[in-house]
Amino acid sequence: MTRRGLLASLLLTPRGLKPVPPNRKRIVLVSGDEEYRSEEGLPQLAKILSVRHAFDCTVLYAIDPADGTIKPDLQTNIPGLEALDSADLMVMLLRFRDLPDRQMRHIVDYVDSGRPIIGMRTATHAFDLKSSPAYARYSWNSKVWDGGFGRQVLGETWIDHHGKHGKQSTRGLLVTGAEDHPILRGIRDGDIWGPTDVYEVRLPLPGDSRPLVLGQVVEGMHPDDPAAPGKLNDPMLPIAWVKTYTGAQGKAARVFATTMGASQDLLNQGLRRMIVNACYWALGMETRIQAQANVDLVGDYHPSPFGFGGYRKGVKPADAL
Repeated sequence: MTRRGLLASLLLTPRGLKPVPPNRKRIVLVSGDEEYRSEEGLPQLAKILSVRHAFDCTVLYAIDPADGTIKPDLQTNIPGLEALDSADLMVMLLRFRDLPDRQMRHIVDYVDSGRPIIGMRTATHAFDLKSSPAYARYSWNSKVWDGGFGRQVLGETWIDHHGKHGKQSTRGLLVTGAEDHPILRGIRDGDIWGPTDVYEVRLPLPGDSRPLVLGQVVEGMHPDDPAAPGKLNDPMLPIAWVKTYTGAQGKAARVFATTMGASQDLLNQGLRRMIVNACYWALGMETRIQAQANVDLVGDYHPSPFGFGGYRKGVKPADAL
């Protein structure tokens, strides 16, 4: 196990934890947001990827240096990011992080390397770097690098909520013509739903971005509630897309972004399937995506409701299993 990570090189078996066989693809999942409980959702995603699909997973957290507990609203510390130096895939759900240069360097080096990236929910506005002159361009509102990491790498930065936050939810409808994309294998209209709302994005998405799923604004907070009437769904906005990003080393990375992915969203099987499929696709393993692959939750999973100030206090990384 990495010094501060979770589930690194581990597989859960009926008798406990055993080392993953060598030469598995290594996925590093980086959490750090105040609202959508990435510190709960990403460990569950790592368990699914590790237990159900035999990937080697490491989860990193915002950590309070005073006591070593997970503190999502501490924006300035995610130890262990050196795990990215040997990662095959980075999955992130970050929000307005203000990391020091010594930590940001590992993220920037990874992005520049051309290795694949998956961004979830607030990863569109992952950074707000007030104390990092070296990497300030990564900030969500950068004018030097329009829209910073979110827009340049993932395809969009933070603009606004699209619909009534906490009162209207999101149902996923497949983009016409994208139904055969490997990431959507085993997924149909309406399979994806989550209590979080649609995010606003600029249309068209930049560069070679290809929308896969549109977010239908749902009138209430249940999967079978009707679509909201009026302009909120005319047009519907993308909630999942793919693109490429060419970093400083000249290699084009596969990128998947979704504005869903809160811990409660992961209760939905369709969303879990999309993200697991996206991991295979990002790693160039799309021929191994199976429509009926096991994406069941691992162990007890009772995520906290999204919202500020709602994180579980006193939890250390080792306790998040």
